[in-house]
Amino acid sequence: MTEPLLCIIGGSGLYDMPGLVDTRWAQVDTPWGAPSDEIFLGRLGTGEGSARLAFLPRHGRGHRIPPSEVNYRANIAALKHLGATDVLSLSAVGSLRADLPPGHFVVVDQFIDRTQGRAGSFFGTGLVAHVSMAHPVCPRLGDHVQAALAAQGVPHVRGGTYVAMEGPQFSTLAESQVYRSWNASVIGMTNLPEAKLAREAELCYCAVSMVTDFDCWHPAHDAVTVDAVIRVLLGNAQVARTLVAGLAGTITADAAAAACGCRRALDHALITSPEARDAAVVERLRYVAARVLGPAA
Repeated sequence: MTEPLLCIIGGSGLYDMPGLVDTRWAQVDTPWGAPSDEIFLGRLGTGEGSARLAFLPRHGRGHRIPPSEVNYRANIAALKHLGATDVLSLSAVGSLRADLPPGHFVVVDQFIDRTQGRAGSFFGTGLVAHVSMAHPVCPRLGDHVQAALAAQGVPHVRGGTYVAMEGPQFSTLAESQVYRSWNASVIGMTNLPEAKLAREAELCYCAVSMVTDFDCWHPAHDAVTVDAVIRVLLGNAQVARTLVAGLAGTITADAAAAACGCRRALDHALITSPEARDAAVVERLRYVAARVLGPAA
């Protein structure tokens, strides 16, 4: 197995952390277009025990791209092309539970997809594939994240359902109450189709939700000010940087990584018979699925 590359998808400031060396911004073009921004590459630490990292601002630097217009396929494809092995997705969310107040972190393990019209697969006409999403995140990465949060004393829960809504508007009160009745934990706009595409690209993917506010169901919601949300957001960002720093070496040294099932998600997924596959589609898909389709000719 090649040297692990931990990729972080999240806010623009996550790459501003001490200890990063050999840094550069990489421009990547994919068969699905350009990702949200250039990708920041670096190494945390030096010598044995150092870790390769990549940071992708999901909405572009300066938060230029709304959730519905993020090119999720290009984002995941670009990370795969750069050699990503593990993806940590960090995102701000609203809480759907009274016991998950602002400042809490949720290591998500399930999703409910309420998005509309987003391109959610690399595959399509010419080569059809069906991957399992029963367990949409990597439990191995989840274990590492949970341990790091616990070691840092960050309030968190392991396990929870993320409702992915379309946005950019927030929920109506009726919608928020419905999601609570589904026993969902948090609500956001960005983790789907991101998680689905990471599975198709055979990347280990872990979603960490950072609660900034209660959704509109909460009786005190109107008392929440923008300033208060921003304070929580900035505090969560600092915790996220510390989390990444604590995780990098652990994930890099994980001896179980090579055998993780996420890395073989396409083993039984391709359903189109080889003789019926569109050659142009196959060539494009080699960008993310060369393990099962073979390298480019």
